[in-house]
Amino acid sequence: MTTAIFPAAPEFHAATEAVRPDGRHSVAARPLAAVTGAEIQAPLITGGHARYANLDYGASAPALSVVSAYLNEILPYYASVHRGAGYASQISTSVYENARDIVRDFVGGRPDDSVIFTRNTTDSLNLLAGCLPLRDGRPAGEVLYLDIEHHANLLPWQNVPHRSVVAAPTLAATVGLLRDELSRGGVSLLAVTGASNVTGEILPIRALAALAHEYGARIVVDAAQLAPHRRIDIAADDVDYLAFSGHKLYAPFGSGVLVGRTDWLDAGTPHLAGGGAVRDARLDSVSWTTGPARHEGGSPNVLGAAALARATQVIAALDPEQWQAHEDAIRSFLVEGLEAIEGVTVHRIFADSEAGDQAGTIGVVNFSVEGYDAGLVAAYLSAEHGIGLRDGRFCAHPLLKRLGLPAGSLRASFGLGSRLEDAERLLAGLQQLRQTGLGWDYVVDAGRWVPAHDTRTYPHWAPNTPGTAGAAPCSVD
Repeated sequence: MTTAIFPAAPEFHAATEAVRPDGRHSVAARPLAAVTGAEIQAPLITGGHARYANLDYGASAPALSVVSAYLNEILPYYASVHRGAGYASQISTSVYENARDIVRDFVGGRPDDSVIFTRNTTDSLNLLAGCLPLRDGRPAGEVLYLDIEHHANLLPWQNVPHRSVVAAPTLAATVGLLRDELSRGGVSLLAVTGASNVTGEILPIRALAALAHEYGARIVVDAAQLAPHRRIDIAADDVDYLAFSGHKLYAPFGSGVLVGRTDWLDAGTPHLAGGGAVRDARLDSVSWTTGPARHEGGSPNVLGAAALARATQVIAALDPEQWQAHEDAIRSFLVEGLEAIEGVTVHRIFADSEAGDQAGTIGVVNFSVEGYDAGLVAAYLSAEHGIGLRDGRFCAHPLLKRLGLPAGSLRASFGLGSRLEDAERLLAGLQQLRQTGLGWDYVVDAGRWVPAHDTRTYPHWAPNTPGTAGAAPCSVD
């Protein structure tokens, strides 16, 4: 344990009264869909418990209750797939392969689009990086990306010829910069996020797809954040490749997916060299198969794919207007409330992201509190208010630096299982922090702020070691 200490002390005073919900926000009074764990109780450092207010959907969303029930239903039939003659194996194979069609339909895929199951979005984009076209054994073009990307859509391209563009202060100007760079020629792939994991701002993927194709490039969209919040239609938007993750889409068991055109994927380097990916293997050579199996070597994550497919069915059945209204009500209330608290700043990338005909935002809000380290605020909200949200640099280091937040910030994110009360509790906790300061002493332990002398316990089945997980490497310099 380090010697860094932040004591409880009344330091600040609020300048405004609390923002109150009005008629615009009534649609978010209840969750839009039932999620597992919605009523778990979090122990408070000051004593007692509070319903856990989960404002960390952007990291991993809770499982939809329907998905949890479905997994319990199919788990007795879980078996290895594809080469088993047994009853359970046949059922598991049917579930796994049918999941491809369900996911393809969910994103509006073309009939001949390949659907490859992976571990997560990062895995999907790394897979695509190994499938970029070659000419005379060398990459046929460069990958172009913005500086606002999550590391999943940044680091895989650094191992191949690439260019980067620093986003402009507006979306419109940023599209112009991408056009300028594409017009220089030599780009084979434009890699963009569908929605920023840091600020929730949506990029105009249909316009960007048209722009890429105008200059002879393809486009891949990192939809890890977009897919859980907006309908996607890659055929209508003319998107070539799309990647997203089950763990952000209310589906546990860690499955991701890459959907897209088959030619690059069938010619690319197999992502996992192993059983199931080959036509024929010899002691010193191999003939690889094509289709999804080419990249899915080894025993696949059957339950992960099944959970992901079931979650997409639930989401596809939502009324899109009701879905967006629920999310927009929570977001507008939260943003207005944060901006009304002295010393709290809401961060955005683009000045025009919520104006006019621009693409808008999803249920992600980024902010900072003057005078407090982001990790300390997160620890305070958790320990004293039972609120969970994310702090750090969000695996988007270049973006945090350009926003003037090299040490990190705070992110509140929400979705189908959220309710307006979650945002109200966050605002109340921040107002209390500004009025009276911390209610407990906090220290830095293993790189993270934690309450000093924490006697709270975990459930009986979990290791009872609160506060010792430490900071992720990317959260500290």
